[in-house]
Amino acid sequence: KSRGAADPAADSSPPLAAAKHQDEASLKKKLSVKAAKEHSIPEDFNKVLKNKVLETVLDLSYVKLSVVEMTCLGDADSEGIVSKSVSSHSDLIPGVYEGGLKIWECTFDLMDYLSEAEIEFTNKTVLDLGCGAGLLGIVALRGGAAGVHFQDYNSTVIDEITLPNVVANCVGEGRRMGNGKDRKASKPPSKRPRKAEGSPDVLLNRCRFFSGEWSRVSQLLLNNNEPCSKYNIILTSETIYNPDYYSALHDTLAQLLDRNGCVYLASKVHYFGVGGGIYLFEKFIEEKNVFRTSMVKTIDQGLQRCIMEIAFKNSC
Repeated sequence: KSRGAADPAADSSPPLAAAKHQDEASLKKKLSVKAAKEHSIPEDFNKVLKNKVLETVLDLSYVKLSVVEMTCLGDADSEGIVSKSVSSHSDLIPGVYEGGLKIWECTFDLMDYLSEAEIEFTNKTVLDLGCGAGLLGIVALRGGAAGVHFQDYNSTVIDEITLPNVVANCVGEGRRMGNGKDRKASKPPSKRPRKAEGSPDVLLNRCRFFSGEWSRVSQLLLNNNEPCSKYNIILTSETIYNPDYYSALHDTLAQLLDRNGCVYLASKVHYFGVGGGIYLFEKFIEEKNVFRTSMVKTIDQGLQRCIMEIAFKNSC
């Protein structure tokens, strides 16, 4: 109103001004959508683990983040997310870096649940959505999944974190995960670089890696010359912190999940400062009327967290 009083011409064509503002907002949003990309798997796995230091949790290996941060402050990080994250002291820069460098708490919650509920991965196709370190997909791979696809928003995360973790855990592939109690008895962190010793067939024949925004990755998969079959299981953790992403996530699940498939989603009840949370997403799903949901586990230690099971309403 104050602008209108100061500049009468500003009110002369409000629809035109509103349309211009809407177009600018739409263009800005369009420009910020990260394109999808499939990452090739290097022939020499030892190069993937070069300069990486591995630590362990449960019986899984993962690359040490502080070492990755040191090696990626230069040209290795084409997106510049490491330097931006370090300089801004932030684990989340919307539209730039979506937190994939860190292993978040709910990932371990979901790993525990998959073991406790004895979720069967044998011969299943699995998508680790918003994979970050890729530990959930690695669990599925070890559980005998026929194929596991890994997706993260950032290409740097795939190249420097996910792919090295999958390579590092290729050794002894097929082992069952232990239960949550095993975490306390896990071996001390290994500080030595490791050579890849497993068969390359595990990665080459059973794994694919993608980066980019969810809707773009869905388009890439569905429009490929070799169409991707729908996934029997989709695993996702800490991906519903921002309500702005709910529509894209919902559509991605609807497009990529097999008609009788199941999604296992781990989340905090509420993400302070961002606004998302498990019950807000549950309400969003109910309004869309495509899926049915069930809270299969609640963790009350610290900030309350939940595991949600999602399936199509007309599934078996």
